[in-house]
Amino acid sequence: MAKGRIYQSLSGFFDVHSDGKTYRTRARGNFRKHGIKPVVGDIVEFENDYILSVDERKNSLVRPPLANIDQAVVVTASTAAEFSINLLNRQLVALGISHIKPIIYFTKVDLIDAERFTKIKQLAADYQQIGYTVIYPTGQDDNDSVTELKRHFADVVTVFMGQTGAGKSTLLNKILPSLNLATGEISQALNRGRHTTRMVTLIPIAGGLVADTPGFSSYDTFDIDYREVKDYFPEFVRNAPDCKFRGCLHVNEPGCKIKAMVADGEILKSRYEDYLQLFTMIKNRKPVYNKKK
Repeated sequence: MAKGRIYQSLSGFFDVHSDGKTYRTRARGNFRKHGIKPVVGDIVEFENDYILSVDERKNSLVRPPLANIDQAVVVTASTAAEFSINLLNRQLVALGISHIKPIIYFTKVDLIDAERFTKIKQLAADYQQIGYTVIYPTGQDDNDSVTELKRHFADVVTVFMGQTGAGKSTLLNKILPSLNLATGEISQALNRGRHTTRMVTLIPIAGGLVADTPGFSSYDTFDIDYREVKDYFPEFVRNAPDCKFRGCLHVNEPGCKIKAMVADGEILKSRYEDYLQLFTMIKNRKPVYNKKK
């Protein structure tokens, strides 16, 4: 019996990488009966071309089907028309819930003027101060940012995320030109968006594994209690011990350190406003009861 990681799945077959070799396997016959469905990224035990067991996952995505992700590159367009601070904050919270480390990467800096670039640099500094890793190129031909990004790939599984048009495929092509992913414009004209349904493959890059996919979009399901939202804002977590009340939700409580820091400009007002929006949305959400099949 051997152990390895699924690098690719296709038509019921799973390519498992183990000890430098790749083995084409199938899932054990009783997996379906037990509701077990192996996905790319799974750590599995296999023998005689059959997967016998799947290790417990530390996290997983539905679209694309991918398990055991260590970090996500949050591809964010710096152009004013496409940039959304609210979306960025929601993505960061969703990644925190899934225990996936985010790397914020700003794209399309070659399309913005000097004034907008100054704003992006300040925003990058603000998020770095919170504790996030932020990378941005200084121009269209700046390869240093791609080199810096690749330094974070070693020994981890990385996936890319971002809204349509943020430049995920363009960035992946810069990282590994042989991917030859269709960009949005080409896709609409020639492929009618088919690249969005590509199978997921883990590709060894810079000492780690990168998911060959134009990104995922299923990050709007916040499966947490509304009282836990504050735990996914690192600057809140750091300063919450100075709140008057233990377990302060930073909403209506007196003596709240977080609200005081927002008022003093020590915490970004946009972050706090997005926190309140998420807090309210999740608190008012109707419970979903799973129907028996």
